[in-house]
Amino acid sequence: MKKIIMIFLLTIHTPPAFAQTNQCFVFDYAISFSEGLAEVKVGEKWGFIDKTGKEVIKPKYDNGLSFSEGLAKVKVGEKLGFIDKTGKEVIKPKYDRVWSFSEGLAGVNVGNKWGFIDKTGKEVIKPKYDDVGPFSEGLAKVKVGEKWGFIDKTGKEVIKPKYDDVGYFSEGLAKVKVGLSWGFIDKTGKEVIKPKYDGVSSFSEGLSKVNVGEKWGCIDKTGKEVIKPQYDSVRPFSEGLAFVSDYDRKWGFIDRTGKKVIELKNKLKNPLDGLLSSFSEGLAAVTFGEKWGFIDKTGKEVIKPKYDNAWSFSEGLSAVKWGEKWGFIDKTGKCLKIKMAKPKVFVKTKKVPVTPKKKKKKPPKSFRKF
Repeated sequence: MKKIIMIFLLTIHTPPAFAQTNQCFVFDYAISFSEGLAEVKVGEKWGFIDKTGKEVIKPKYDNGLSFSEGLAKVKVGEKLGFIDKTGKEVIKPKYDRVWSFSEGLAGVNVGNKWGFIDKTGKEVIKPKYDDVGPFSEGLAKVKVGEKWGFIDKTGKEVIKPKYDDVGYFSEGLAKVKVGLSWGFIDKTGKEVIKPKYDGVSSFSEGLSKVNVGEKWGCIDKTGKEVIKPQYDSVRPFSEGLAFVSDYDRKWGFIDRTGKKVIELKNKLKNPLDGLLSSFSEGLAAVTFGEKWGFIDKTGKEVIKPKYDNAWSFSEGLSAVKWGEKWGFIDKTGKCLKIKMAKPKVFVKTKKVPVTPKKKKKKPPKSFRKF
């Protein structure tokens, strides 16, 4: 007769991406908050959390970008589409390349040509351009052949494609390149500042950084030199201050008059590029030695340098890296507790039939050994 032996099998349920252990640094990468949500990477997938550290959209996308105007672009396989803040697919992933939504429209690439769609996915401007940029102040840059111009939201050509390169409109002006030199035009296409600089930035807080030879300075919207070209590097103004540096290891922040407000001297090493070394919400990310911390507008150290990387503050929180993992801190340096569920463990039984071993028959007495 067969015996039934009960074998206990231990089964562990795979935990959700986030759960109740209140850890701070758990992500493989993280990006600053935008419109209340932050994009985070778990393993090879991307999802979103809210400001309480709670998972809002499960990490299941191959790539993505922060929310803009209520929608975020996400990648599934090799295609890009858009989701809303509930994770609902609003525009099916079918594009090879897309821009985030800006002023109600997003640039999309269809068959190597660019056009624009609205938030329902409806084609508003037919794909016919070789390249485009996002809408800014009512206009978007478009490329036809090797030249750049600008269109409005109806697709009407406002500024003929005739420039070798252009930026987006900011504070009423856009940078344009003619040959090797940069200048600025207004929204009618009128040349406001003659192309004569080796490099420029878009206007920010009324000033643009300009490159003359080997040095950088700043001009106002009339083209007047406000800060003499004297620095090896200048960042755009943000919250009234701009980061400047010299190759002789003199770093700091200047105000709009060119006065040095914060002198960092030799403390700063490998400053983050662009806005990451500009002030945001009153604080700026700086690195002392090999670690990152934050200073206020007086130069006072507010958050001690102990992080391996850092993003600027956005919506009260900064994404920072500690060791191999990313998390979020507030302006006091307190970390955001990530709510992660513990794996559930339970035992289930399975009936496995087992045939007992047969007893060996004893040989006849005549064959037994004496």
